[in-house]
Amino acid sequence: MRISTAFAVAALVAGSAVAQTAPGQATAPGAAAGTLNPTAGQQPVTAPLPPQPEFKMADGIVATVNDQVITGFDLRQRMLTTIAMSQVQPTEENIPAIQQQALQGLIEERLQAAEIAKFETLKITDAEVDEEIARMAEEAGTTPQAYVEFLTSGGIRAENLREQLRTEIGWRELVGGRFNSRSRVSRAQVQQALRQVTETASKPQYLVGEIYLEAARVGGQQQAMNGAEQLVQQMVQGAPFQAVARQFSAAPSAARGGDAGWLVQGTVQPELQAALEALEVGQLSRPIPVSGGVYIIYMRDKRSGAATNLVSLKQAMIELPETAPPADVAAATTRLQTLRGSLTCDNILQRTSSEAGLLGSDLGEADVANLAPQFQQVARSAEIGSVSDVVRTPLGVHLVAVCGRRAGGADVPTAREIEGRLQNQNLAMLARRYLRDLRADALIELK
Repeated sequence: MRISTAFAVAALVAGSAVAQTAPGQATAPGAAAGTLNPTAGQQPVTAPLPPQPEFKMADGIVATVNDQVITGFDLRQRMLTTIAMSQVQPTEENIPAIQQQALQGLIEERLQAAEIAKFETLKITDAEVDEEIARMAEEAGTTPQAYVEFLTSGGIRAENLREQLRTEIGWRELVGGRFNSRSRVSRAQVQQALRQVTETASKPQYLVGEIYLEAARVGGQQQAMNGAEQLVQQMVQGAPFQAVARQFSAAPSAARGGDAGWLVQGTVQPELQAALEALEVGQLSRPIPVSGGVYIIYMRDKRSGAATNLVSLKQAMIELPETAPPADVAAATTRLQTLRGSLTCDNILQRTSSEAGLLGSDLGEADVANLAPQFQQVARSAEIGSVSDVVRTPLGVHLVAVCGRRAGGADVPTAREIEGRLQNQNLAMLARRYLRDLRADALIELK
């Protein structure tokens, strides 16, 4: 890829902001974090936009992507769209970051459109574009017609928006069709993820919104820091977190408004973990530099861990009352210890039913907290598929087989949900690699 260094466009702001200021401004952040209402500004879009900023830039070609051009008009249109959809208020300080975001988006769009054009069967209809606009209008709490009128009142041409959406839809379909089979996850991967959920169920967890600015995409680490500082300031002043994430974040969660879901203590980078521990619910972090970029974290909720920890148990037992002589207890213990090495979850019930004096039972799945105290330590710590040492209870002596363990509670993901999440992560990674390869092979010149 060859990039000319002669590109320099001045973008100055005059007049009012493009997007309406959110009702109920958030308070300014402190040294580490500030409060933010994540739904601020998500009001039905009904009123026309105030006067737009006047972007002072040439109408000629500002960049070429292979044989495709990007004009000053294209760049102004994308900047207006970014501002309107993110509700970021343009200032002299943040206009360069908005311009950079808009230009990179246009470059990637040209690459995507050229790749889509190679596939004759991949044609996005007007009806599909209309459905996308309807979805966006529903999220904004208005009708498709009012939504388009809202944008056009801000100087955004409907045909430019429709072409942008047409490319976005086509790229999603191209990536899905090309990489769907490669993004699938195995049963073993799903089971491993379920085990990790269970193992971490008792650790502190954080419901997080994230915005990630990738240094390589915005011109370097310092530019990413500067851009993140501007975004934090704008969100504290009322720009909705979800809208900003959709327009500026490079994380896979951008399409979901930055929703990163529940994160578990110890599963993120140390820099992010420190922020998660410091933030209170409703607080927005300062920019957090990490290798390769900068994060902004919004703390939506916290919890100490999953409500329940479920375990599946089977047992072999010799009945002995609490008053049984020590010699009888010792004899029963020796008998079970001798038998223990040959028992598994699969055969324990069959073996106990075939030997006189032994009782076998499937205890089913239960919350560890509801088990007899003597069983709880085994249930919490024993490996899946293992058989415990002999356990004494008021009813007798027992061998306990731990045959399954999982986290419980309404917020714990199912196997199907985990499979879908892992597949989406794989698909997002493959899409980024695809676009990176297209960019590396392209001739990109900035004028």
